[in-house]
Amino acid sequence: MALSKIYTQLTAITKATVTLNATGVTNESLATVDGRLAQVVKISGQSVTLQVFAGTEGIPTNAEVVFYNRPPMLKVSDELCGRFFNAYGIPLDGAPIDGEERETGGPAVNPYKRMQPSDLIATGIAGIDLNNTLVSGQKIPFFADPNQPYNQVMAMVALRAKVDRIILGGMGMTNDDYLFYKNVFENAGALDRIVSFVNTTDNPPVERLLVPDMALTAAEYFAVDKNEKVLVLLTDMTLYADALAIVSNRMDQIPSKDSMPGSLYSDLAKIYEKAVQLPDGGSITILAVTTLNGGDITHAVPDNTGYITEGQLFLRQDSEIGKVIVDPFRSLSRLKQLVIGKKTREDHPQVMNAAVRLYADAANARTKLENGFDLSDYDERTLAFAKEYSNDLLAIDVNISIDEMLDTAWRLFAKNFTPAEVAIKESIMKKYWPKDA
Repeated sequence: MALSKIYTQLTAITKATVTLNATGVTNESLATVDGRLAQVVKISGQSVTLQVFAGTEGIPTNAEVVFYNRPPMLKVSDELCGRFFNAYGIPLDGAPIDGEERETGGPAVNPYKRMQPSDLIATGIAGIDLNNTLVSGQKIPFFADPNQPYNQVMAMVALRAKVDRIILGGMGMTNDDYLFYKNVFENAGALDRIVSFVNTTDNPPVERLLVPDMALTAAEYFAVDKNEKVLVLLTDMTLYADALAIVSNRMDQIPSKDSMPGSLYSDLAKIYEKAVQLPDGGSITILAVTTLNGGDITHAVPDNTGYITEGQLFLRQDSEIGKVIVDPFRSLSRLKQLVIGKKTREDHPQVMNAAVRLYADAANARTKLENGFDLSDYDERTLAFAKEYSNDLLAIDVNISIDEMLDTAWRLFAKNFTPAEVAIKESIMKKYWPKDA
């Protein structure tokens, strides 16, 4: 590896960055500062600022700085599968892998070479597959409060999703979360199709900034080189944004909304725009957790995320059944119309719409009840339907095929309503309404 001139005079040191005067340096290239890995984040004339991933504590002003003039690299090959790596792409078990070195953080696929997403990704979770169907090449976040079991949901998606490869990028995970994923994947015998990059709370927060690029470089290898359908799971993007803020604030940049850097939108878009459907069949689909602070969906991180992505999935604790559900009112997949009724059964769009409408009627009935109004017979039946609908279809522990989801919905319709109240197209109704109803 060719090295540039060695520098030994720092002009400024913060908790996350160092600054020095240097020439011939490229943005985002790697360096070492006093033996610690760092990356160029700002160049102004000859003044160069680097973020030091392990922190700057103990670094003297005469520390040795060596520039490598290349971005972070990852060795890619089929040997990635079944392995856990740190934020630098180094195997956590210490055993080396063979492969071709690829630069991380490269550009997204040229829009001219993209295909319209059109392949269904079934997860077995009815709150997703029935109401907010995932499409290959889509980018969509999970919005969840920190106390919601989003890691369990992500693990379930990893095991159930009908894709060729799963890439997990974990940022700011507790050791318990890391061991949870490791044990779940090992016990399910699914490691042969899963690659994991992990930054835990024991690691420096700034290292989180490397994880998405590592995960997406691995995803691009399988999607582009191998023409495989790849699902990338990123958790937690709020902790990723917090790491961005640490570096930004230490560089004395003026913060934007909620103390986030002004570059937050482009920083997030650089990650999410790697989602793609390729002409030869390969695809990268991104499902990313964004934790909310007190349910605040207007915070800068979810707010910017909503502008970039194609919908959101929202987890909520349902007090009626005591389970976590995928909220049908606050969840949305903007690409689902590309597959429902086309790659799924013909009744899917109408069943989905009818179920959500009846669920909304139940919400109105509940408001009437809470305000002391009498309930009609129809109101009572919508409340009974909503409870069963939540338990049998919206709860995250439901694991059935899409056809079974549709059949379950028809059963609930027939149990609680007349065909006229369900209001589905007559030709569809005649074909799918339960015969024993």
